[in-house]
Formats: sequence, C-alpha cells, structure tokens
Amino acid sequence: MKSLIALWKQLAEELAGWCCTSSSHDCKTVVRRSEHEGLSFLTIVLPSFGKDFQKSLEEGLVGPTSFLGFKKRGGLPLFLGGFLDRVFDRASGRLLDDPCIDSIYSIRQLCFLVEKIAIPCTSVREKAAMQAFVKCEQEIRNSDSKLSASDRADFLRIRQLLFSSILSEVEYDVYNLALWPKHGPGATADKLTGNSKFTGMAWTQRLESAFPREMYLVPSPKLSQELRDSDLLEPGAEIPVKVISVPKTQRTPRIIAIEPTAMQYCQQALAGALVERLERNDKTPGMLGFSDQTINQEMAMVGSLNGRLATLDLSEASDRVSNQHVRLLFSNYPWLSQAVDACRSRKADVQGFGVKRLAKFASMGSALTFPVEAMVFLTLVMIGIERELRRPLTAKDIKSLRGQVRVYGDDIIIPVEYVHSVMRTLDAFGYLVNRNKSFWNGKFRESCGEDYYAGHRVTVTRVRQEWPHSRKCVTQVVSLVSLRNQLYEQGLWQTARYLDQVIRKLLRYFPSVHPDSPVLGRVCSLGYENQRMHPTLHTPLVKGWVVSAQIPQSQIDGYAALMKCFLHKGDMPIADEKHLERAGRPRSLDIKLRWAKPF
Repeated sequence: MKSLIALWKQLAEELAGWCCTSSSHDCKTVVRRSEHEGLSFLTIVLPSFGKDFQKSLEEGLVGPTSFLGFKKRGGLPLFLGGFLDRVFDRASGRLLDDPCIDSIYSIRQLCFLVEKIAIPCTSVREKAAMQAFVKCEQEIRNSDSKLSASDRADFLRIRQLLFSSILSEVEYDVYNLALWPKHGPGATADKLTGNSKFTGMAWTQRLESAFPREMYLVPSPKLSQELRDSDLLEPGAEIPVKVISVPKTQRTPRIIAIEPTAMQYCQQALAGALVERLERNDKTPGMLGFSDQTINQEMAMVGSLNGRLATLDLSEASDRVSNQHVRLLFSNYPWLSQAVDACRSRKADVQGFGVKRLAKFASMGSALTFPVEAMVFLTLVMIGIERELRRPLTAKDIKSLRGQVRVYGDDIIIPVEYVHSVMRTLDAFGYLVNRNKSFWNGKFRESCGEDYYAGHRVTVTRVRQEWPHSRKCVTQVVSLVSLRNQLYEQGLWQTARYLDQVIRKLLRYFPSVHPDSPVLGRVCSLGYENQRMHPTLHTPLVKGWVVSAQIPQSQIDGYAALMKCFLHKGDMPIADEKHLERAGRPRSLDIKLRWAKPF
C-alpha cells in the first residue's frame, strides 16, 4: 500500500502542476486516511468520490448528499478542492460555464487510479455477491410474471422487423447441420483443458436432438462407431454451470459461470453464425457491435460534444436476461429455438447456495450471452423509441436511426429524446439502468472504456495488479511496465519517470522500445534504442526481458486430432506445428533476458 500511496502522491503533484494548483493537503489526507482505513480508502472511498463527481457533472450541481465523508467549505469538499474550484463554483456548488478540462481529468484520474486492482474481495463481500446472484433469479421470475400481453406482442413485432432475415438464415444452418463449432480457451465445468476437450466431452440427450454427435464430434459419419461406447446424459444428470467470483473491484467481485465443455462447444457454433450475420445485417446497419468498440467510443465523444446522444449502462445486464425473453426472441423459428435451448445450461452450482435452477438465459461465460443480450437490448430500445413516437416503427424509421443507436453488450447509445421512454421499457422487462454510469444531461459521456467531456478525452489510466516485490512476480511486473507506458502516452511524464526508477530496480535492463516490441521496455517519444545489430539479419537489437509462456502438454491423435484440424477455419494450416502435442492456456509466465528487436 505504501507503494500505491507514493504513486498517488507523485501523480497528484504532477496533475496539480497541470492545473496550476497545489495537492499538498490532498496528499496528507490520503496518507492519514489510508493509515486508518487501509487499502479500501484507495479502492472504495476514492472511487465513490469520483462517482459523485461524475453525477455532479451530469446534474450541473453538487448536491447536499454528494461527497459524504469529506469535510466541505461552501458547496464543495476541501479534498481535491484546488481541482474542484476550477470545475464548480464553491459558494453555490454550480458547474462553471467553462470548467477546466484538465481538472476534470485530474479528479477522475486520482479517484479511479486503484479502483480495479486485481485483489480479491473480503469473504463477506463475495458471499453478498453470491446472495445477490440468487436474489436476481427470483426477481427475474417476478418480472416474467408481470410481463403484459401487449409487451410480448410489441417484442415479437419489433423482433421480426429487426432480425427476421438473420434468424431465417441461422434457422437454415441449424436445420442443415451446417454450423461450425469450436472450443473456447477458458475453463470448463467438467475441468477439461487443452486438447482433452476433443476427447472427453460428455454429450447430452438435449444436445443430441439439435447437434447429432456423428455430425459434430467426428470428422465423418463413417467414424460414428468411435462414439458407440459413450453415453448420453439425461437432463437430470447434466453437469450444472459452476458459478464463481473473479476480482473486479474491492467493493464487489465479478460473478461468472463456467460452462460444461459440450455446452460451450455448441454455443460457439451458434454464436459464430449469429454474430457473422448480425454484423452485416442491412436492417440494423451499424447498430450492433461485437468486435469493434471504437464506434461506440466515437459516438460517446460526439454525444459529449453536441449533447444529442445518451450513453446508458445496465446493472447485472447478463444475469437479468430472462430465458423467457430469449424464447420470445427465437419463437417461430423451431429449429433455431431448439438448438439454443439445447446448449443452454438449466442449472447452476452457486458457491454456498447449492444447485439452483436458472430463470436467466445465461451468465457471463456462455458464448451465446453476448450476441443474444445485444439482440434483446436492441429490440427493447426500439420498443422504447416506438412508444415515445406513439406510432408503429417502420423499416425506414430504423434505418433513419443509423449513427444514433448502438448496442455493444450492455453499453447502449441512443438519442437523448428517447431516454426516459427506453428506460421505462427496460424497467418493464426487468432490467436495471445504472444511473451512476448513464449520462444524458450534461457534457460527460462514457462507453466501452472511453470517457469524454465536451468532446475532450478524459479516460483514466488504472493500476491493474499489486506492486511486484521481485522480478519473479511476472504478471505484476508486466502490468507495472504497461502502467508506466500508458501514463507516458497520457502525457504524465514526471510520473512515468518516477516509475522508471522503480522498474529499473526490478529489471536493471529497461531499454527504450516501440510499443510493438516483445521486450519489456520504455515507450519514448524519441523512438527506440539500437544497442547492436543482428549479425545476419542486420536489424537493430536491444537487451531486455522478454515474456515467455510454456503451453501445457496435451496430446491427441486419431479421429480427435483430425477433427481439430477440420474445425480450423482458413486456407492456411494451424500456425503452431505442435498444436496436437501442446494446447491450452499457459499455467504460468516467465521472463528471460535476451537480445530482441526493439520494434
């Protein structure tokens, strides 16, 4: 924690120089309160301060309930007062007509610097998160029971207007067994890793109805005899998804679900078919995104500049997508609906609460969660717009919204005039709009990790890992080097110079390199170093530490090896020549000192 406080003080001093103010009292406050409150002051209290600041920017006024726990003078806190005085009027608490952009960035940077450090929450907070997961299930059931017939009718009509051609095409692929499955890189509920996923999958009766084994598990139906000794799991014997928590913030962990291998395999097949068509759908041009976040980010910037676009964020978005909504989404497409249901896990093993039957469609962890929730959210957005217009939407209306409506996961961008109607619609279907991360009134907008105020980028750089104690803490060392380079590119050169001294004590060799270099080095505006030339290639070389990862051993042969090769897309063979001997995620990282290219 001392290292993090030292970094915070260095950063505050440099940002104070940017804004022609002083941070000495702010640094004393951070030191004093961190001694009494511990790391939670940096990871919980300061982010809460930052959220109150963003809320005040949205409302144009510092309210009486904002910045609780901090002494005030006039309408503003004393903490970070030098920066706040350049944004708000201290006497009235009102937003200045021309607030200082550097001060807005500085306050956010200092508040959110350590918010998302990867440190596990306390057991109490983890248990509360699991309890909230279970509670969410009951809320979904209650919401489903209250959904009116008119809501269902509107959903079906807009669904057909948006996605009829796409769903027909995917229905055709499902019927003709023309899907392209694949294994994901992550963990599975049945603990299969690497190449063992091709040989150890437990198939279910539900999967067999939509994904016959002789078509999806072996490279040719003639090899179906290889499957004769394997059993099909009855619905009651299926492996449930495993619900776990992973670090997100110190306030609450992120809850994800680990799917069984066979389910994940088939989910990838459907997800690939849906995403491919959704991204080139001419009925919703540019309204759905799955791989390019920059469009959302550019729209957020435009919205902050002209005030015409709002950015909405949903709380527990994935966990609140009801299976009943998904059944509505795919209704009238029987083969597709059957396939989606077949690869959906119906039960979850929740830590501390046992196995629960799921009302939600799926949590984060299912390959179908992202595309399906995007389709549901876009449908609800259009229902909200239609209700505001008080007339049925047409295909022409939808095309006219190009460049104004965009859904990327739970990041939603819509025209400001439809905000309240869309929020009422989302509420009617059981979704919660996160008011602390949704903006439509002021000049602040955020979407897909980028933040803007009045067209200016105010995105912050965050500490992601604990401070490394030695060179053996490879993940932490790599993260610290990345942090240094991000701060340098942000223009915080004094702080980057401070981190240079810290990193050199760990690595000793820390050359200037291009951002694309494999060497752990310093990004510098003066370019990369050239310490010597390669003896045969005549290219520049520098001496530094290079990250290496050993792929675990995982051998397969026979029909499983052939199947893996057939599932590889593209004209070129799999790049790794030893992919049949080694596969999966590396269990650990290492860094080795060597001569390598600085670019």
